[in-house]
Amino acid sequence: MPKAISNTSPLLYLYRVGTIHWLPQLFEEVWIPPAVAAELQEGLQRGYNVPTPEAYSWLHIVEPRSTPSQWFALDLGPGELATIALALENPHCIVLLDDAAARRIAQAAKLQVWGTLKILLEAKAHGLTERIAPVLEQLKNAGLWMSDDLRQRILALAGEDAL
Repeated sequence: MPKAISNTSPLLYLYRVGTIHWLPQLFEEVWIPPAVAAELQEGLQRGYNVPTPEAYSWLHIVEPRSTPSQWFALDLGPGELATIALALENPHCIVLLDDAAARRIAQAAKLQVWGTLKILLEAKAHGLTERIAPVLEQLKNAGLWMSDDLRQRILALAGEDAL
């Protein structure tokens, strides 16, 4: 099983729809940089429904050795920057990112990138769920934006009929 390095949003969305427990079934370990842990902690302090990293034995906080200074000019948040920096130091890991700009940067760096929707497809392929259509609807209600076209493509890849 591969290891993964996650940004905040995949953890947040999977937690909110009750599927965060799929991650240790898909990955040997999931690492987050301290910046992601801080974003989750800030959300918790503000009263949002967010996961607490300490609650998951498979979730480890790992500090990147450095973040290239030129990256600070990019339009990315601290969690995204630290996640990509950690992934560059550990290119054997799958990096979990939803933000389009962060994904483009990680892909340009030849990193293997999965978003929350890819996690759903992998969960179905590994027999963790029979259908992802209900989870897609829950994700939409939890705030994950997806166009109707993207939803249709994900359902087609999952072998499910679009509703």
